[in-house]
Amino acid sequence: MNIHETYIKRCLEIAKNGLGNTRPNPMVGSVIIHNNTIIGEGFTHPYGGNHAEVNAINSVSNKNLLKEATLYVTLEPCSHFGKTPPCSDLIIKHNIPNVVIGCIDDHEKVAGKGIEKLKNAGCHVTVGVLENECKNHHKRFFTFHNKKRPYIILKWAETNDGFIAPEYKNEQKPVWITNSFSRQFVHKWRTEEQAILVGTNTVLEDNPSLTTRDWAGNNPIRIVIDKNEKLSKKYPVFNAEAESILISKNNIDFSKHIAKQICNLLFQKSINSVIIEGGAKTLQTFIDENLWDEARVFKGQVKFEKGVKAPKLKGRLMSEINIITDTLKIYKND
Repeated sequence: MNIHETYIKRCLEIAKNGLGNTRPNPMVGSVIIHNNTIIGEGFTHPYGGNHAEVNAINSVSNKNLLKEATLYVTLEPCSHFGKTPPCSDLIIKHNIPNVVIGCIDDHEKVAGKGIEKLKNAGCHVTVGVLENECKNHHKRFFTFHNKKRPYIILKWAETNDGFIAPEYKNEQKPVWITNSFSRQFVHKWRTEEQAILVGTNTVLEDNPSLTTRDWAGNNPIRIVIDKNEKLSKKYPVFNAEAESILISKNNIDFSKHIAKQICNLLFQKSINSVIIEGGAKTLQTFIDENLWDEARVFKGQVKFEKGVKAPKLKGRLMSEINIITDTLKIYKND
């Protein structure tokens, strides 16, 4: 790993501090180096606040050092006015001579314009350091703007014999397949994404609240598919703990391309990521329409012998970890 990669890797590490809080802005990380020493760091603040480059520059106590420094950043500095002024203008104002960028921001408002502005001002700009890692880090942002839909994460737990739910239930609550540590993992994920989606049967059978009770953070927007609007608003998914969106025959046509229509609807509502925690039918709908980016699949030690079979997907296995008695496999849709 060369020196540029080392500092871009540090940018990626601190950028994660903004996970779940910066949308619709990307969660960018930036560090500033002088004589091989980090003199400033910053990550994107919640929407409306400072961008990473601004926070990094502001953290430098001796601004005179900036004239001899290198600024590293995961994503191309913006060149347009939004909630805040352009980051590229601030870099130029402080005469920072070198800028190293992980990947280009191909959003139409930026798309190389930030790099061009820096070069025209005399900055030496290096682009594409750990580019794939930076693009993956900004996957929600890129998916939303390039594919005009949210970044979609499928999540389910299946038994050791391949079932997602038992054949019969005696109570209106979940039948746990995984251990408490895995379930806490899921609550952490909920804080990181903008929305969570389930179908009618999940609400009827499990009566979930879909909040983040086991992890500190923001509750996701709850999206409930209820074709005929037969669910009572007394269910916890409609309480005041978080925003809820109902998808019914009043806003999509259930006779064709259900997943695509849902994606279009969520894009219109500026939702850039969603975890789908629905039942097998809901999950398989997105799989069959090839509208998913990542799948997180737990396997527990429980056996049902009969019940609802787990969804089937084809994807590239990215990682596999053990969580005490459970196994978590993460797949990517290439």
